[in-house]
Amino acid sequence: MLKYLAPAKINLVLEVLAKRDDGYHEIRSLVQTISLCDVLSFELADKTSFECTEPTLQTSDNLVVQAAELLRKVGGYNKGAKIKLEKRIPWDAGLGGGSSDAATTLSALNGLWKLKLTTSDLVELAARLGSDVPFFIHGGTVLIEDRGEKVTPLATSMQSWFVLLLPPMPRIPGKTQQLYSRLDARYFTEGHFADKASRTWSQDRQLSPSLLFNVFDKVAFDAFPGLEGYWRRFEEAGGMNIHLVGSGSALFAPVDSETKADEVYQRLCQQGLEAYSVSTVVPQVV
Repeated sequence: MLKYLAPAKINLVLEVLAKRDDGYHEIRSLVQTISLCDVLSFELADKTSFECTEPTLQTSDNLVVQAAELLRKVGGYNKGAKIKLEKRIPWDAGLGGGSSDAATTLSALNGLWKLKLTTSDLVELAARLGSDVPFFIHGGTVLIEDRGEKVTPLATSMQSWFVLLLPPMPRIPGKTQQLYSRLDARYFTEGHFADKASRTWSQDRQLSPSLLFNVFDKVAFDAFPGLEGYWRRFEEAGGMNIHLVGSGSALFAPVDSETKADEVYQRLCQQGLEAYSVSTVVPQVV
């Protein structure tokens, strides 16, 4: 049995440039994988089966199952795999766990089934599964554009630390679509936040907190009633330059050291809140 780590992500910069004619939105985002990971296990089998430690996610609609079936059809593979998912990344919080699981499934089964598809092939398949999935084929630090399918890997980052806070907010059906529906031309930008961040990253391999930006910060309190109170508690615990992760409702704050990350993390945990201390260095082994 082979085991793989599927990392979560944070959006260091997330801009929406316009609404497209196809109903989607044009985005520009600087995205970073982090050390919080799901664990996926794969084993050859006559047919594909799927188990998940979170029962509500153990369905045929899970992106892991969809990724495996898509790859099997495209690759002309006539057998399957036994797949197990140990869910560690909170879901429906903007951290991209489902997309990461799907991308990891494509990469892992491409090797296990000896299909020899290229990275470009996998990115094309990933785009069929969802806008966030192509990014996770690459991982690391990436500039994503258009609907999310245009992916430009950037230089490897210096290790940076963040604290995540998962406010106990009710899950919103169709959350991402609802958040986008709250944006109109007032919130659209021209990509200059992402452009400046990308240039800085290329030079320094890290970002000043002043360069972080998420357009959804502007509508988050209306979209998630009660979120403002948890934002304030995060600040009181020592979090600064707080932003939404993706479309939320997870929040993150950059910190300048592992020690500082642990201090803020401990203060949040002492309040009974779900928090994580993470870095930009993803573990290489399970």
